[in-house]
Amino acid sequence: MTAELLRRPILWGGLGLTAGAWLLHGLDPSVMHSGGTAVWGAIAVGSGLWWLKGLKGKSNEPIIVPLQAIDRTLLDKEFTAVAAQITRLAEELAEPSEPLIVQQLQQQLTELKGQIDRKSVQVALLGSPAAGKTTLSPLLNLSEAVSLTEINYTDISQPEITQADLILWVTTGDLTDSEFQTLQQLTQNQHPILLVFNKQDQYLPADRPVILQQLRDRVQTLLAAENVVAVTAAPAPVKVRQHQADGTIQERTEQPAPEVNALQDRLQQMLTAEVESLVLATTYRRSQVLKKAVQTELNQVRRTKAQPIIEQYQWIAAAAAFANPLPSLDLLATATINAQMVMDLGGLYQQSFSMEQAKTVTGNLAGQMVKLGLVEMASQAITPLLKSHAVTYVAGGTLQGISAAYLTRLAGLSLVEYFEEQSQSSEASTTFQPDRLIQKLQAVFDQNQRSAFLQTLVKQGMARLVSQPATGTTVSA
Repeated sequence: MTAELLRRPILWGGLGLTAGAWLLHGLDPSVMHSGGTAVWGAIAVGSGLWWLKGLKGKSNEPIIVPLQAIDRTLLDKEFTAVAAQITRLAEELAEPSEPLIVQQLQQQLTELKGQIDRKSVQVALLGSPAAGKTTLSPLLNLSEAVSLTEINYTDISQPEITQADLILWVTTGDLTDSEFQTLQQLTQNQHPILLVFNKQDQYLPADRPVILQQLRDRVQTLLAAENVVAVTAAPAPVKVRQHQADGTIQERTEQPAPEVNALQDRLQQMLTAEVESLVLATTYRRSQVLKKAVQTELNQVRRTKAQPIIEQYQWIAAAAAFANPLPSLDLLATATINAQMVMDLGGLYQQSFSMEQAKTVTGNLAGQMVKLGLVEMASQAITPLLKSHAVTYVAGGTLQGISAAYLTRLAGLSLVEYFEEQSQSSEASTTFQPDRLIQKLQAVFDQNQRSAFLQTLVKQGMARLVSQPATGTTVSA
């Protein structure tokens, strides 16, 4: 019992407060009249500033990340981090005797390390279907060491994008909003890009340099000016009129030569002087993808371990709410249980919370549940499902108990979703983002208000909280 007390101080300490409050009520019922306010006030004391700190400085403006210089030292550190992550996965796997996934990930890491010294270069030709990619491709005069793949700009999730050392984005004018957002996403993921303004012959000669400059201005926070070039891969035929000596006019159609010199010069410069840096950057990006894959496997293992933890606390909360006849005691016990659950789940996901932080998370989750109407909706959804059971003096407590279990489950699943998202984020794991947690709460509620799920929860709750033998009704918590 002592070891359990030390591991879960909030839970046992809070339940002790519940028992103390019960005794105070026995001595003087008036003590509990302001119990609800006191309970949540105690949880929230000193936590408001911590919560607001997470909200301060938030902005909807996208963060533009400049291309990072990748060297071998940085890449070695990344390989070490991925290897450590794979080792952690092996340690946390529930079935260490079946390390197939670990072996596969280790093999991928080994293959990735072998990519550092490759001399071949992979180029992705990106753009809309009508941008002229196919026409431009044979005009680039690439060496045998350079492979070229054509991809629609809407398919940037394809593996070819991650493996591409250089992206040639072909456009026929100004970028649409969706194209600009995709370009922004690629640059944030450290992709080297040449933006190619094709089909400039469709504009008047005086307008072409203006449009090119406008395009450079539009992407100036993403690309350097020299990486935005203009070409004409397939000029339209032009009519030529020639006046003859006898006064007649002869017309003929001429096919202008393609104009791709600006692109060829810049491309040749990059493929000659920057091959090593391009390859290192691609290897780094692929290591990031591998890291996310390892983290996804790790999150799945942790989610499996989190489920019994959440179920344990949801039924502890149900028993506490069922046994305590006073709403203020329900609040105290449920808040205590949820705070301890925050600490346990945080520890599982390698995101430690102090006692005060756990209380803060719990208090704000509870406040948001009330604000979003989840508490009332839970009661309205569960009450009809209890009508099929005998109505006894414990019916009210049963409703409170199952509602507490349901809300505790929502809180637990929201935390799991939040921790998994944080684990895949590049931000420091210690940076708590309360707004994201609340968004997860709303999403989890939407996913767990199905009638089948609630019916199962009510059935399990009745079995755990109320037993009905032939001789009468008894209560167990």
